[in-house]
Amino acid sequence: MRIAENWKDYKIIDTSSGDKLESWGGKVLVRPDPQIIWKSPKRSDLWTKADGVYHRSSKGGGEWEYRKRLPESWNISYKNLKFIIRPTGFKHTGLFPEQAVNWDFMADKIRNADREIKVLNLFAYTGGATLACAEAGASVSHVDASKGMVQWARENAAVSGLSDKPIRWLVDDCEKFVQREIRRGKTYDAIVMDPPSYGRGPGGEIWKLEDCIYDLVKTCSGVLSDQPLFFLLNSYTTGLSPSVMAYILRDVLGTRFGGNVTADEIGLPVEATGGVLPCGSTAIWQK
Repeated sequence: MRIAENWKDYKIIDTSSGDKLESWGGKVLVRPDPQIIWKSPKRSDLWTKADGVYHRSSKGGGEWEYRKRLPESWNISYKNLKFIIRPTGFKHTGLFPEQAVNWDFMADKIRNADREIKVLNLFAYTGGATLACAEAGASVSHVDASKGMVQWARENAAVSGLSDKPIRWLVDDCEKFVQREIRRGKTYDAIVMDPPSYGRGPGGEIWKLEDCIYDLVKTCSGVLSDQPLFFLLNSYTTGLSPSVMAYILRDVLGTRFGGNVTADEIGLPVEATGGVLPCGSTAIWQK
């Protein structure tokens, strides 16, 4: 497992009975997590002193209970990057801290490439990977179907001092965008892909990651340059193992470009126990 252990502004304090106790820049939140099936004793008194607790509803969704008045948003930092944290109605805060291990990997690859690198970030959310790649010197095309998420990402770039970097902000369906880029003859040296586990396509059709991921990777491979640097694929779907994702990348990219593929769970350290909370998986093809 690859562990995002270089955070200073974020930490998981404790986990128990389906919930995690987190500190986001000193603001303490309790949020549900389906991976936490253990019922270990709660080791921190901050469980009862948390600033905000997210309660799931039996009808789906949920709501926040605020025990202390919090600002609508606040900033946290990771190395040279800054992110706006804003609790949403769907338990999320606008950032997945475990992805820091991937930000570090991508930034290192880009800085050591000794050439200009063009990155395509698909399902790009609030821009963690976009900012990491841009700060390392790449030009980035940031694509997400949600106008609100793209705007949030632009705000993150602004607070990080990266507004003048070569970033294209695109509100679009990711697969249709890639298909158009192929027709235009556009290419990229690196692709980051963080697709949802489940959703609906532009025509209302049901989109399930396990059923669509191979074809999506295959399509995206058509927009890679002749000298690609990496292809990074994230998944939070428990039914899609790291080994399956690695097989797909090896099958689609390895036969064409060579290189090597690695795949691991990624996770975050838990302060109270010294354990690690698994937070999804990443498969990486790299040259």
